[in-house]
Amino acid sequence: MDLLAQLFGTATLSVILLKVTPILLAAIGGSFTQTGNVLNIGLEGMMLMGAFAAVVIGSLTNPFIGIAAAVGAGLIMAVIFAIASLNFKADVIVVGIGINLLAAGLAVLMLTVFFGNAGATPPGVQANLPKIDLGTIGDIPVLGTLLNDQTILVWAALLAVPVYAFVLYRTPYGVHLRAVGEDEPAALAAGINVFRVKFISILLSGAFSGLAGAQLAMATVGTFTSGMTASRGFIAVAALTFGLARPYRTLIACLIFGIADALADQLGLLGVNSSLSLTLPYIITIVALVFASVRVRAALKARTKKALAAADAAPAAPAAGAAAA
Repeated sequence: MDLLAQLFGTATLSVILLKVTPILLAAIGGSFTQTGNVLNIGLEGMMLMGAFAAVVIGSLTNPFIGIAAAVGAGLIMAVIFAIASLNFKADVIVVGIGINLLAAGLAVLMLTVFFGNAGATPPGVQANLPKIDLGTIGDIPVLGTLLNDQTILVWAALLAVPVYAFVLYRTPYGVHLRAVGEDEPAALAAGINVFRVKFISILLSGAFSGLAGAQLAMATVGTFTSGMTASRGFIAVAALTFGLARPYRTLIACLIFGIADALADQLGLLGVNSSLSLTLPYIITIVALVFASVRVRAALKARTKKALAAADAAPAAPAAGAAAA
């Protein structure tokens, strides 16, 4: 009981949103492309470049310009992804892997060239996002602990969920995006510019991943370390897959992963084997992907049965009409 009390105490609550936010921002970005039937596994690389740009530019100017730089870095990587996959028709999985490798290599190269250290930025290169103090609201049990002293990007991530829902279901672009994802040939026949719709969705994934990198780098330590994303981009892909790229389902999936990450930190602090505690988020990721795969396969089977039933019923209709005549 004491162990459970420590695991789910205020220390864990205070870091849950800190852990959730980078995953949620990247997952929302990836949900745009997934809805348009483009699996973007390059979220990891886009996030990494966003983290690097946020710290370096933020240290030279201020953290908010660092956020803008992170978005710009994510967009640059997204443009590369879009040109390779849409213009040159390269396989999106291969392109995503390439983006991740490119980002990892670029990070080490730029660290070496500019700072003479391939591992991390020096102590003098630092940028921290300010925390928002909620005052008396922060004294509310549980809710206040969760929300108090969070960065502006935490609030942006929470706001992004209803905004994504609005765009997806209440705007022409959202209708076109869903149409492209569900049946691309039919969308083309209806006059939808499929290239433009997919290109915009990839750009959005880059912008959100850049924000995720900014939060990851500037919310706590304020420095950049090569490989600091630590597969969070892949966890974001798992979260949006588990949530079927739907707004609130994806939010719930990200909360699960964020809680697992926060619990892993607490287990390490409580003396539990560090290797065991660090694997917890990834074990949950694998379980979630297996569960999501089963759900997707069941949905595809149901859709196939429905299509076959409709095809079988189609020839019968004229025959019935002829008999009536």
